[in-house]
Amino acid sequence: MRTAAARPRHDALVEWTAIREDARSCRACDLWRAATQTVFGEGPVQAPLMLVGEQPGDREDIAGKPFVGPAGRILDRALADAGIARDKTYVTNAVKHFKFARRGKIRLHQKPDTSEIKACNPWLARERAIVGPRLVIALGATAVRGVFGKTLTIGHNRGRLLELDRGTKGLITVHPSYLLRVDEEDKEREYLAFVADLRLATPFAC
Repeated sequence: MRTAAARPRHDALVEWTAIREDARSCRACDLWRAATQTVFGEGPVQAPLMLVGEQPGDREDIAGKPFVGPAGRILDRALADAGIARDKTYVTNAVKHFKFARRGKIRLHQKPDTSEIKACNPWLARERAIVGPRLVIALGATAVRGVFGKTLTIGHNRGRLLELDRGTKGLITVHPSYLLRVDEEDKEREYLAFVADLRLATPFAC
């Protein structure tokens, strides 16, 4: 498969736009029925870094953009502290529709299952083929399944570069939403660990 670097930038953008439009009508699983819309990735189509989250949240489902809610604000701050400009990265999710359970007016996040991750994997693969990143960062367990095609524990594998394919490296770390859930006394330590993981990506960002 040709990488994004092997095709003209204009051609890559045209191809990405066409795939994003195709994804709007995806019916590969049932998540589209309750979700507001498909939330596709965004960023430079030939970015050296690709960040893959788990799935859109409530804010992302409404806005149609990845990482624009509370977890997105943590990600922005952590990237800045790691010396990485978000607008120089391509940001997407392993699953493109919001999976949730309704509790009155509140929509509570539910973890995508294996079939839903697999149903969305062709979109992720096509994004990666177009962007051609040097490093793919998997944020959270669902992203790890989508990127690596198997379960890898975050605790054992974070903080080191892993081999993917076609010369691309992979990096595993927590999803920024995890930092919203940890106990208050642990927040600073866990945030600094997250930033330290992201700093491993800086040599790939240029």
